[in-house]
Amino acid sequence: MSDSMPGPGTAARTAPGATPVGVAQDPSTGTPDGAGVPPAPAAVPSPEPAAPAPLGIGRTPTGDADVDARLERLADADHLPADGHIEVYEDVHRGLRDALTALDARPAPAPVPAPMPSYDNRS
Repeated sequence: MSDSMPGPGTAARTAPGATPVGVAQDPSTGTPDGAGVPPAPAAVPSPEPAAPAPLGIGRTPTGDADVDARLERLADADHLPADGHIEVYEDVHRGLRDALTALDARPAPAPVPAPMPSYDNRS
């Protein structure tokens, strides 16, 4: 490596009083931009929970009215605090599980047609 370009994991060598490489310098004072300016205070987290906000996730229709209705029910969670989501998720899960179970159910046997009456006039 050359002395002018530091390698990975090494600090750049800067002469005393010189501006480090990559730091902009204020042309009027000759000092690095931001020198002498205290850093901005860090954002203090609020003790209150954030307001509910929609996630903005699109829902693609499946073509099955029952499944589509269940998926649309997920939008109800967008307006609830986090502790209210579980009720919505459980309801949707239950409905989707029932829809899948219905796919596995055997269809009822087709009705057997009644025999046709015979109209034999050979008497």
